[in-house]
Amino acid sequence: MTAVNKKIHVIGINSYIFEDLPPKLQDLFINTRNIAVPNTYFKKIKSWSKNDFGQNKLYFSSQSNNELIEWLRSQKTDVILISRGDPLWFGIGRILLENFTKDELSFYPSNTSIQLAFSKLKIPWQDTINVSIHGRDSTKLVEALKTKPSSLAIITDAKNKSLEIIKKNLSELNLIDYYNFWLCEEIGFDNENIRKLNLKESLPSDISSLNIVVLTKTNKNYSNNNPPLFGISDHIFKTFDDRPNLLTKREVRVQILADLELPKNGVMWDIGAGCGSIGLEALKLRPNLDLFCIDKRIGSKSLILENSKRLGVKPKFIFEEDINNTLNKGNLSSFEKPNRLVIGGCDKKTKLQIINTLSQDMSIGDIMVIPIIDIQIIKELKEKLENRNFKTNLNLIQTYKSLSIAEGIRLEPNNPVFLLKGKKYI
Repeated sequence: MTAVNKKIHVIGINSYIFEDLPPKLQDLFINTRNIAVPNTYFKKIKSWSKNDFGQNKLYFSSQSNNELIEWLRSQKTDVILISRGDPLWFGIGRILLENFTKDELSFYPSNTSIQLAFSKLKIPWQDTINVSIHGRDSTKLVEALKTKPSSLAIITDAKNKSLEIIKKNLSELNLIDYYNFWLCEEIGFDNENIRKLNLKESLPSDISSLNIVVLTKTNKNYSNNNPPLFGISDHIFKTFDDRPNLLTKREVRVQILADLELPKNGVMWDIGAGCGSIGLEALKLRPNLDLFCIDKRIGSKSLILENSKRLGVKPKFIFEEDINNTLNKGNLSSFEKPNRLVIGGCDKKTKLQIINTLSQDMSIGDIMVIPIIDIQIIKELKEKLENRNFKTNLNLIQTYKSLSIAEGIRLEPNNPVFLLKGKKYI
């Protein structure tokens, strides 16, 4: 095995003060001649040479590119590479490990900028999702935002207007009011600055290029801001904290409501109601409907009640139970027969049982709509409806949403959903 002739000492810092380095690293700096420093704080580190121990140093201004790798390879003796925070946490460490052996590298991390930011904000960060858009597109950021974490830390990039991109992504996903936006500049350094920005205003013009963003969930109480009559935005609905995307998306919901051909009066059942988005919006359109919401998830009733208040509507009954238990009781006399029926969220066997049981009492012109994501069950459900004297219609709903990226916009696909509609004719 080839002997290692030199060591590359990668030192993470979060202070420009030499004395803030541990004594061991101070000695390492004193005894090492060749020093690579990121160009963003090259002058600050080079100023250490004003001390007696810093004389005769050879400094290399690094842009963390191929020139740095070639310079490191060309050195015959030990070198120091100054980095920020922890070099192995969204830093230069990954690139170094791709170009040098582990025996050639030694890492000396300091606190990460994220760790320091949360300590300044005095907020626990063990559940924080960390994302970097430094030299990357915002795909990972969008994925993280869609899960609505309680806190999110973002490493930015001054070159690609990433603060504007974050702001646009939050707006496009209707999350402007969901998060506090903390801009943390030069964390740990002399010009450290932390400020909470109002994203409904323009970004400040005096932002340091060394910045990160921390998003923390707001504690604002929802206020009814006059949602539209039809096509209510997803963010209006409160959802389960651990499953924030468990609701029927607006683009699919509006088609379901159109397919239901909602009457002025009648009874609607929303089975697998989740947060109640379909049934409650139907009730907003047709206030005289009697709405029955049924969902087996614990907490669904309180969730639907909260969303009822937000929309200013009132379901007739909310049942927090498994629809199988309801049907197996064999006594549905306390329920009014549905004129409109939505079957969502349950498995194929349950869907078939619902069709079998409830279709018997449905009248000519009554409608059921079944959102389906599993293409394999469509044929059997369609045949079951047709055998029960329903004329069927199948639509595939596939929509895309524009999201901002550094180069402009890209289209983000929503999951495709099949809508199976049945209208009773005999």
